[in-house]
Amino acid sequence: MTKLLLVRHGLSLANQEGFFAGQADVPLLPMGQVQAKATGEFLRGHYAVDKVYASDLIRAGETGKILSEILGCPLETDKGLREIYAGAWQRQTFDYLTEHYPESYGVWRQDIGKAQCPEGESVVEMGLRVKEALTGICRENPGKTLAIATHATPIRAMECWAKFQDFARMGEIPWVSNASVTELFYADGVWQLGKVSQDAHLQNLRTVFPANV
Repeated sequence: MTKLLLVRHGLSLANQEGFFAGQADVPLLPMGQVQAKATGEFLRGHYAVDKVYASDLIRAGETGKILSEILGCPLETDKGLREIYAGAWQRQTFDYLTEHYPESYGVWRQDIGKAQCPEGESVVEMGLRVKEALTGICRENPGKTLAIATHATPIRAMECWAKFQDFARMGEIPWVSNASVTELFYADGVWQLGKVSQDAHLQNLRTVFPANV
């Protein structure tokens, strides 16, 4: 069985300014770097991590680099771990999306598993992409423990798949916090969920999604 430790990237510029990043490349804020360091120390104290993988987007890549340095593990990037490609929504504020895309963004907020980003990916397409990437990573690393620096929607999708074998029920899965750790186990094509959105180690550094996402 391969153990994955899904780490959402630390606080980014998009998180602070309240816009939909998608695959737009935005950096971590200093707070996000501190969060990533705290999570690296948490992982070092609680798991024997063999390798770190990260999305190739800057905010996840920076998070992965911090983790790999603290853990003393090699780092590899994989574009399959990217956040959803949000098309026309990218770099737009959540308030703007609520006003200008009331139908499609309404689906995102109320029944996310059925959402389609205009000119971008659907949530199901994103989920299948991420699952395929993680399956490949697990098959390359049987029996190992891997830290995966990625994004909120991919983590939510994989939680949903592990629980229901279906992305359409993502509305039943809450968002994870920045730099939180979610356990996922893989063996012979079967996914199982462990502890979700572990963030107690962040204490007063903890940051969460706003209500209008």
